[in-house]
Amino acid sequence: MPFKKLTTPLQDVLEHLNFETATPFQQKAIPKIKSGANVFAIGPDGCGKTTTLIINTIQTLSKTPSGDNPRALIFVKDKAAALELEEAFNTFIAQMELSIFCVYDEQNRAKQRDTIYYGVDIVIATPKRLLLLYHLNGINLNDLKLMIIEDAHLLPKQNFAADILRIPESLNKCQYLVFSNEYTDRIAGLKDSYMEHSTVVEVS
Repeated sequence: MPFKKLTTPLQDVLEHLNFETATPFQQKAIPKIKSGANVFAIGPDGCGKTTTLIINTIQTLSKTPSGDNPRALIFVKDKAAALELEEAFNTFIAQMELSIFCVYDEQNRAKQRDTIYYGVDIVIATPKRLLLLYHLNGINLNDLKLMIIEDAHLLPKQNFAADILRIPESLNKCQYLVFSNEYTDRIAGLKDSYMEHSTVVEVS
């Protein structure tokens, strides 16, 4: 059972939140992601993708040294998606020493830069604003362990070409995860860039 092979604090949180049984999607995806593979995680709404994303992010960060630089970067389609994912994360990390911060277009860039500079573990970002901060030296990704796309099927086409695809070019060794409701040709096309060596996990 995937939940039994997680860190003890994470198991305690799952027990507290009454997550007793992994969904079929989680049974397939969690072990693959936990192994360190780059994964396309494909499944319909309600299959457990968001919880899988959160569980594996916490699992990975709990095993790596902490510092001021972000260790997980999660791309989402817009501000509403960022705030929704942040709220979901906070349910899990309330009693953990992990910090999270949302980056989106409506915020003041200087405040975003300063917050990240003073230290944050997980950054949830819209692609265009994240890339802008990156070019302004407002975020240091040298210690990044995870780069994730949530709901990749909902991101506009230009976000892949002009924004998201530019980030991996400057990263050190990093695990890449793509969550989507469907495995479209556009998403499969990521194999031609930074997802060349990857596994597809899919449930219908």
